[in-house]
Amino acid sequence: MNLVESAAVGGFFALRTTPPESGGAHRPLALLYAGEDGPLHARVDRVAARLGAPERRVGASVAHLGLAARLWSTALGPAALHGRFPSLDPAELHWDGALTSPDDLWWAGSDTRPATVAALRAAVQEAHLGPLHAALRRDGHISPRLLWGNAGSALAGALRELTRWAAAHGRPEVAERAAVLVAGLLDHPDLAGTVRGPRLRRASCCLYYRCPGGGLCGDCVFDHAPRTGLEARPPAP
Repeated sequence: MNLVESAAVGGFFALRTTPPESGGAHRPLALLYAGEDGPLHARVDRVAARLGAPERRVGASVAHLGLAARLWSTALGPAALHGRFPSLDPAELHWDGALTSPDDLWWAGSDTRPATVAALRAAVQEAHLGPLHAALRRDGHISPRLLWGNAGSALAGALRELTRWAAAHGRPEVAERAAVLVAGLLDHPDLAGTVRGPRLRRASCCLYYRCPGGGLCGDCVFDHAPRTGLEARPPAP
């Protein structure tokens, strides 16, 4: 399994297998999921301050979206390219929320899993996203629907990047394999309906538009930023 090729798809697909040269305060994600919430609190604070977020949950949502995208991408990329992906055991996947990709994640493991929907769901959705959502709810009020919407959006984004890479490199089988895997992953109660239509437009909002100067994401449920919050009626998918 060639993780270098997967990293070439884009920064979110890169996964370090050695400690970053820049150093860092990496901790196994298993510790976060077990209740060591300090690094996640700090990450939310950092993102909220950088965005000038009017509510803490906006910073939490954007921070979550970035980590969810990293988790999906580091699994889906190798799965689509090579038919296997890193096991990403939370005890072996180290994270430093002060750093950005590829230095934020360092995988100390060696085991791989076959590229099946069941294996990807177990490795990312069950082992990481579920516990991560619980940790974010400990940090403050945030809707489970918003978090699963972010997870669906992040998964759809990984598929788009792989599809673009495959077209540019004459690898249609990579795009086809990724599409099949993503369709299977989205056929789950937690993720079903989070993205809709052929463009995989999300059915909820990550709240980024509420930040000063914030606009709409490319897959946003809204056509125009609401004036008074999420009361506006979303467009048809």
